Amino acid sequence: MDPQRRSPSPCSSRPASPRTPPCEMLGSVGIEAVLDQLKIKAMKTGFEFNIMVVGQSGLGKSTMVNTLFKSKVWKPTPPALGGPVPQTLQLHSVTHVIEEKGLKLKLTVTDTPGFGDQINNDKCLRPLDIEFLQRLCRTVNVVPVIARADSLTIEEREAFRRRIQQNLRTHCIDVYPQKCFDEDINDRILNSKIRDRIPFAVVGADREHLVNGRCVLGRKTKWGIVEVENMAHCEFPLLRDLLIRSHLQDLKDITHNVHYENYRVIRLNESHLLPRGPGWVNLAPASSRQLTSPGPVKVCEWTQDDSDDEF
Repeated sequence: MDPQRRSPSPCSSRPASPRTPPCEMLGSVGIEAVLDQLKIKAMKTGFEFNIMVVGQSGLGKSTMVNTLFKSKVWKPTPPALGGPVPQTLQLHSVTHVIEEKGLKLKLTVTDTPGFGDQINNDKCLRPLDIEFLQRLCRTVNVVPVIARADSLTIEEREAFRRRIQQNLRTHCIDVYPQKCFDEDINDRILNSKIRDRIPFAVVGADREHLVNGRCVLGRKTKWGIVEVENMAHCEFPLLRDLLIRSHLQDLKDITHNVHYENYRVIRLNESHLLPRGPGWVNLAPASSRQLTSPGPVKVCEWTQDDSDDEF
């Protein structure tokens, strides 16, 4: 990986929280009305949210996205039987508007069909995964999951989770929520619990079944119904809470204020490698160290250890 094109660590450039002491007020001026203004604006304009799902074919990525939003967001296209194996990756994106209680969400889902399908390297963290995740975590927020968790016993699932966590630390892959973005004690407490459970062991299903007189999302097997929203069966509720109910705005803020700004600074500095002309940005050229470390950052050496993990 070219060090001059590597994105800086996202933890190095997020704006610090304001530390200015509060000013004593003599009376109310209506500041609390800003919340009502934000709510009215949100109800009018809605929100936008982008998700990219990555994994080998057949892991249930489409079903997982449909389960997240309880709608037919993504319809997978099955490969032709006996057809040639695709030799290149081509991103596929679909956009839908989902409305709940008057609030609209413009959702864009991007799939990466064929990623890693041609690599036969079972039961290990593949070099492709390592390189991909190292690049990706500096560009977007990464949330890893264990797919088809119902194929593992509880003991196997926990052991698998710990091995994946160890490999993420070994290869300096910083997944969301990043420790450096915990702004106060409440953030640290909440996010520490989330980090301890990542990668979430999930099961996807977009069909309802009748269980004890109630309809539940689940997957029917010859042993019974695997309930998607039952924490005794899988951790899908934790994934949904993280992506939608508790951290959606934080995911958007980090993407805009950190990842995009890092990308913008690099692109602006790269413009100095081009001849002067229309659109040339008058910035002081940055050294390779400035491009990779705009602030205090932990420098990691990428290593490749043999392991028994598979994402």
